[in-house]
Amino acid sequence: MIVDQVHPLVKGFAERLRQWGWLKLLLLIQLFVTLATTLLSLGLSLLLGSGLSWHTSLSVLVLTLLLGPLVLALVFYLIQHLDATLLYLEDSSRQEKMLNQHLQENIRQLNFEIEERKKAFQAKRRAIDELRKEILERKKAQQELEEQTLLIRSIVDSSPDLFYYRDETGRFASCNKMFEVIMNKPAKELLGRHPADIFHEDTVPIAILSDHEVSSHHSELTLDVEFTDCHGQNLWFEMRKVPFFDKQGRYIGLLGFGRDITSRKLAEQALEKAYQDKGKFIATLSHELRTPLNGIVGLTQRLLDSQLSSQQLSWGQTIFTSAETLGNIFNDIIDLDKIDRQDLDILYQSVELNSFIKDIDNFAELICQQKGLQFEVEQMIPEPCYLHLDPTRIRQVLWNLLNNAVKFTSQGVVRLSCELLQHDTSQLRLKVSDTGIGIDSLEQERIFDMYYKSSDGRRLSAVGSGIGLSVSKALVDAMGGEISLQSEAGKGSTFEVLLPTKLVSKPTIETIECPELTILLVEDVPLNADIAISLLEQRGHTVIHADTGEDALALLETEDDIDLVLLDMQLPDMTGDQIAKVMRQELHLKQIPIVVLSANVRKAEAQLSGIRIDGALAKPLNTNNLDQLLAQLFSPSAVKTVAAEPQNQSNDMLDLATLDDYMNSLGKTAMDRSAKLFSQLFPGYINKMLEAVVHQHVAEFQDAAHTLKGAAASVGLQWVQTQAKKYEMLQEPNWHQLERQLVDFHLTTERHLAALKDYIVNH
Repeated sequence: MIVDQVHPLVKGFAERLRQWGWLKLLLLIQLFVTLATTLLSLGLSLLLGSGLSWHTSLSVLVLTLLLGPLVLALVFYLIQHLDATLLYLEDSSRQEKMLNQHLQENIRQLNFEIEERKKAFQAKRRAIDELRKEILERKKAQQELEEQTLLIRSIVDSSPDLFYYRDETGRFASCNKMFEVIMNKPAKELLGRHPADIFHEDTVPIAILSDHEVSSHHSELTLDVEFTDCHGQNLWFEMRKVPFFDKQGRYIGLLGFGRDITSRKLAEQALEKAYQDKGKFIATLSHELRTPLNGIVGLTQRLLDSQLSSQQLSWGQTIFTSAETLGNIFNDIIDLDKIDRQDLDILYQSVELNSFIKDIDNFAELICQQKGLQFEVEQMIPEPCYLHLDPTRIRQVLWNLLNNAVKFTSQGVVRLSCELLQHDTSQLRLKVSDTGIGIDSLEQERIFDMYYKSSDGRRLSAVGSGIGLSVSKALVDAMGGEISLQSEAGKGSTFEVLLPTKLVSKPTIETIECPELTILLVEDVPLNADIAISLLEQRGHTVIHADTGEDALALLETEDDIDLVLLDMQLPDMTGDQIAKVMRQELHLKQIPIVVLSANVRKAEAQLSGIRIDGALAKPLNTNNLDQLLAQLFSPSAVKTVAAEPQNQSNDMLDLATLDDYMNSLGKTAMDRSAKLFSQLFPGYINKMLEAVVHQHVAEFQDAAHTLKGAAASVGLQWVQTQAKKYEMLQEPNWHQLERQLVDFHLTTERHLAALKDYIVNH
């Protein structure tokens, strides 16, 4: 406080001292002090009443003059130093203030930084906590992923199915233990390599071809692959190849899954062998049974050509009809697999219904008389009445139904009724009823099952084999009809057959003259040979007989005027296909026509696949079929007709004549179903042919082409049938060109299928 009060005076005096200087200010102050002292002393003297004392005043003046400068100099010195001290203090105070302000600013900045650091530290702690939490979660997720990966890997490795993954370059990128076991190599020797590096050379083409199909079409593919392991054992795998895409939908490789189906294949092969053995047994048995049957048919034909009374003629016709029906049953027994494949042969022709029913009447009356039953026929049809039917199949169905009726009727009546229904379409209704034991309602649902045996222990079939009614139903279904049953236990049964048909005009029989021929008959059964020779000699032909393959080849070498060879397929020393192959390889014999004689024509054609034959006849010989075939081969007019038809239609997609006939007889629904079935089966045929091309197996390729040829013919695809036949005849194909040809063939067939569907829709 005092400093604050003194400071202005000292500062002002110090300022005057600097302005005037020490001497001037000292003299001035000395003068003022001297004067003041003098006046003060005089005043005090007067005040005290002592009067003026000049001596005292002079002493004071002298003392003032002597001491005043010293005192003033001292005061000036002190004031100057005091001013300096005050300036120093002032400057120090100012610096202190500035320092305090700077210090306060630093303190505020430090406090701010401390707060910020606290916040940063807290944020850091939170971040560290979050990071720790994320690390824990990642560790947990990684652990779970590792465990899941290990689990998946364990599952994949423990799977009995093989697995592999190939990247977009075609290299193996992953596989399981089973694949390593199959390839007999560790994963490190498999991964990063192409199929050609590890697969057997026989397996590489099909693997590359199938993988290319998956990668190019981006579609799944399933196929059976045969593989030979390191021990030389043949294994079969059902391979399923699936395209693999990333998140953007880009193709990045394929997954392969293979299931070992070796046991199934072996079972199939064993089943096929058993089926073939069974077929051979049945065929051999049928062949032996046909020997006496052939005698019955042949002798009956000769009997019918002789002078007979009307009753004897009727009996002879009944014998002939029964023998033919029995022969057809043999065919059904041999070809039971046709029922499973729905591949029964239905041959339609013009049938005079009244004569047909009369033949059935003769047969049924005979079997009824043997059991003391009455047989009645009810006909509600005009006369004459020609219908479009398959008489052989209908006769077989009625034979089964009538035999069942007689078999399970001890007394009473067996009745056959025939009625022609004409509304929007024509239908033939046939009913076979009896007064027998009837069929329980619980049995009726399964009465048409194959090998079905009723609960009372009896088989409900005509021949006791359990196939009669089942075959009958299959035949009726194949003809587009329906078969139904109405029965009550103890009151008899009624089987009703309803068949689609149409009225046709009476067929015109054209007599085609055939020149006299020299025919080599190759047949080992004397009775069959005798009948065939008689039939041929009746027609003016010369017959040379050989009962062995060696005799037949010897006669072919020595006889120069042989026009035709009738060749049996089963001989004691050789088979028919061996003889035919020799003939087609010899230049001087290859032009002689060959007609095959066989109980199973289709099987014979399959055995002769790849060998050109000119016809086939079923045994026992049918005179009409024999005459027709000889006329087609040797009559000049028939040859022209047969040769002209394919030439006119060689460029057509469809066999319109066949399709029109099928459409009129089967109807649009059945034709559409057949076309759809062919569309479903066709890719399988092509795949089999492609697989045979990849493996370069001629026989498998020809078999697949033969199957396709038959399927195409059944739906009227004429060009496809012709092309498949060309493939079937290939002996030394160019495999590289053939693969591309099959692709083009596939595309062309698709267009022909579209044309077939348009035909069915617009018909």
